[in-house]
Formats: sequence, C-alpha cells, structure tokens
Amino acid sequence: MIDVRNVRKVYERIEKTPGLWGAVKSLFVQRRKTFVAVEHLNFQIQQGEMVAYIGANGAGKSTTIKLLCGILTPTEGEVLINGIDPSQKRIQNAKQIGAVFGQRTQLLWDLPVRESFELLKHIYEVEASSFGEMYDLCVHVLQLEALLNVPVRQLSLGQKMRCELAAAFLHSPSIVYLDEPTIGLDVSVKARIRTFIREMNRVHRTTVILTSHDMQDIEELCQRVILIDQGKIMYDGSIDQLKKEYGQERIVEFHMESSVEWRQPERFGSFVTVKHADSEDVGHTVSVGFDPTIWSASEIISEVLKTNKVNDLKVLEGSIETIVRAIYERNGGG
Repeated sequence: MIDVRNVRKVYERIEKTPGLWGAVKSLFVQRRKTFVAVEHLNFQIQQGEMVAYIGANGAGKSTTIKLLCGILTPTEGEVLINGIDPSQKRIQNAKQIGAVFGQRTQLLWDLPVRESFELLKHIYEVEASSFGEMYDLCVHVLQLEALLNVPVRQLSLGQKMRCELAAAFLHSPSIVYLDEPTIGLDVSVKARIRTFIREMNRVHRTTVILTSHDMQDIEELCQRVILIDQGKIMYDGSIDQLKKEYGQERIVEFHMESSVEWRQPERFGSFVTVKHADSEDVGHTVSVGFDPTIWSASEIISEVLKTNKVNDLKVLEGSIETIVRAIYERNGGG
C-alpha cells in the first residue's frame, strides 16, 4: 500500500543577519544553507496495517507525511501510494487518502456539520449508497447525532476532533494519516476516537499511519512502530520487539507516608536508579529502576523492606514512552 524507496528531502534556508543593516544587506547578498529533512528513508506498509510514526519535534515526521500525501516531492528516491506517485497524480491520490491534522480543519467554519459532510461527498464524488453507509457508521460509532446541525465554530475541541475524524473516513479512503488526533482531549473522547479507528480498520481494512506524542494511542492502536530521529529511521518493527530490545529496565514503585524518610539499601550501588516524587494520593513515592538480568523484583523488594517502612508497592514493566526517551538520550536526541 505504501512503498518508500531511498527517499531524501533537502531544503534550502536563507539565513539573515539580525537588525536593520542585516535586512538591507540580505536584499543584495543572501546566504543559503542546505537542510536535510529526511535522509534515505526505506519502508513498506501493507494494506490494513496500523503503524505509529514517531519522533521528537523536528525529526522529520511532518515532512514524511507531506511526501506521502503528495504535497512535497522527494529530492531523491521514490514514493508510491497504492501503486501511484502522489506528487505526480495528486487528484487520484487525494481520492484514496484521508487525513486529520490536529491544528487544521477540513470542515467549513460557519456551516453545520451535516452540510460540511455533504460538501465532502461532492468534492470526493462519492456515490450516494456508499456515502450513506459510511456516514451512518461514523455518526453511530463517534456519537455525532446531536452535533450534525451545529455550526462547526460552536463545537468544543473534543466535538470538533470527532467530526474531523468522521470527515477523513467518509469517502472510504484506503489510507488515513492521523497527526495528533487526540491532542488536548479528555479521556472519554480519546477512548471513543480509538474505538472508531479500530472499527474502521477492522471493517474496511483501512491502512492507518499515526503520529502522536500520546504513547497510549500508540500502544492501544498500533502493532508496528517506525521511530525517526534527525531524518533517519532508528527503529522499524513491532512494539513487543521494541520493548524486548530496549526495555531492559523494570520498575518497582514503593508508596510511603510523606513523613517517612527513604533509606537507601547499601547493596543497590550504581546498578539501581532511585527517583523520588510526592503525590497527594499516596504520599511519598519512590521508583526503583533495575536491570532484570542483574536483580529480580523479589530481591529489590526484600532489600527495600529491610530498611524502609512501606505502605504499598507496585511492579511495573518499562512503558513505551520510557523506552523511546531512553533511545533518544542514548543517541543524543531530544
């Protein structure tokens, strides 16, 4: 469905000297600097896959999505979306993709939601029967019945994002790009959006590429992760394999009374990391991170109980968020 072969995208930036004299000087002499946004990207995505495309700000995620959408043309290499070059056949490509960008809208601000949906039907030239089936499914799963006659400008952020998601799927696209689809939303709206995306993937085998800083979105929706940093792919594989390769650390959280002072077990040394945090719910929390190849959870707990009074404890596996942060720190990323 998506075939990216040795793709490179290079920009030229004009550097200006600050101040009035710098502005005048730039009218006659311009200093140009080459900036590599993505470097030799290679990956393939099959129909029906849900893939997380993640990285720090400035890593090259948005550039990649624009290349896949046909907004940008590669400096080198080739992009094929369902067998066509998206930058050369933009109309044909636009009919087979959907997109949700957290900060942009495809709904008309002053029209009711229902009329925006009808307009999209005509823009994408969707047959009435096909549109009606998808329309009913979107309205039902996303619970949009009460919003259909409300002007878009009067919707809350959560309501608007649900409508944006429906708009991206109404023409039954083969591929949908989701850029931060749950940013700023409350827990219940996030859960409803995740349910909808899973349902579209299950019923229509829609291929989904998700970029998100919400690691719960990724863990609940995607089976595969592509991790990019400074324009290069650092990891491409399953979430389980990512945890296996990089998620060596396990954590035991010890909940203590706020007034109780933590006493470090002498055996811990430099092989164990200890972090302190205060919580209104459980008082003083101490997180002890350890390598399971050196220590077992029972040994950690036993050592702590010898020197500390503990109210409660919890054993945690390394989360994908912790793992990704560790990978970036290891490679000097942000």
